[in-house]
Amino acid sequence: MGDTGRLGPGAGASASGPGLVRRRRRRWVRIGAFGVAGVVVAAGGAGWAVYAKLSGNITPDEAAAAELARYEKERPTSLVKGARNILLIGSDSREGDDNARYGRDSGTERSDTTILLHLSAGRTSATAVSLPRDLMVDLPGCRRQDGSRSAPRFTMFNRAFQVGGSACTIRTVEKLTDIRVDHHVVVDFHGFKKMVDAVDGVEVCLRHPIDDRAAKLRLPAGRVTLDGEQALGYVRARKTLGDGSDTERMERQQRFLGALVNKVRSNDVLLNPAKLYPVLDAATSSLTTDPDLASLRGLYELVRGLRDIPMERVQFLTVPRESYAYDANRDQLVEPEAERLFERLRTDTPVVVAGHVPRGSAPLRPTDSYDGSYGDSHPGPFTKPAVTVSPPPTFRGNTAAEDTCE
Repeated sequence: MGDTGRLGPGAGASASGPGLVRRRRRRWVRIGAFGVAGVVVAAGGAGWAVYAKLSGNITPDEAAAAELARYEKERPTSLVKGARNILLIGSDSREGDDNARYGRDSGTERSDTTILLHLSAGRTSATAVSLPRDLMVDLPGCRRQDGSRSAPRFTMFNRAFQVGGSACTIRTVEKLTDIRVDHHVVVDFHGFKKMVDAVDGVEVCLRHPIDDRAAKLRLPAGRVTLDGEQALGYVRARKTLGDGSDTERMERQQRFLGALVNKVRSNDVLLNPAKLYPVLDAATSSLTTDPDLASLRGLYELVRGLRDIPMERVQFLTVPRESYAYDANRDQLVEPEAERLFERLRTDTPVVVAGHVPRGSAPLRPTDSYDGSYGDSHPGPFTKPAVTVSPPPTFRGNTAAEDTCE
């Protein structure tokens, strides 16, 4: 549907400039790529009219594609054939009637949530890594919506989207991780709520009652099925839930995504046409993507193998981070743990997550080492030593198979 003119002269999906009304629908990424994946793979039998309608819902981010092409020579190269990295981008905009209840509109928009989703080459695992919005990073010079260029600077990560839209965010992530971003998706509030409602709500487990006036959210403790509006408030709320930290909120978002994955992949959704079409419609109408993904065919080609990934191999984690040395309200990467994570994603090496890993613990670098002994069958000085392979590092996170009530 969209074209370069609609997206404006800037560097991709963003908050200001021509096309503002359309871009207001590109606000958020809470549904993740998994919800889209689960429903797209079941769309093969739809009629052409339905296919065309659903494909037409997706807006291609032509402006971002043009800006990224300008910097192609400086971008990382893909190391593993078949592996894919998709950047999921959301914003903190409060513009519009639906969004105003979540806070006062400050007149600016930055990326509220950004997730780097890695799909293994054999589609045996999917790893979603949350990047904190307050992470201090090096922003490259980016093209603004008015056509001018910003100067490189060291600042918070969420300023990338404010300055130069999706293209600037992608270039910042690539500079930070040295991982090639193959595709990107920007998702809005409205589509997320429709998606949750289309699957008849998503069940979560609340350890304590919630009374968040800003989000107009009141929920009892225990197992609760959230409708779209409640789900939006639940994943956006910050100060009134948990310890009020952005880290806690990211973990809550990850748990919700896991519950959504389970719901979308359940047979009562995928095998029920009456439920499937509304989910497809909600998912596609909320998407702005790179041109290669801007059709049902493009999405299908990307995610057709996701249905076979075991739930315990659909993983969520936050990049290793800690308080910034010069400002406790900002974040910085924990090294070398962060680089070890990025290296495993670059090389398509398995990532292991666990909820009990202490914060700040240093996962060991996987190395081959000799245990100092010789083979049992033929001991002697000319026998090749046995090899002990250290286990892969474990990062704090969760999987879609986990039940947060247990």
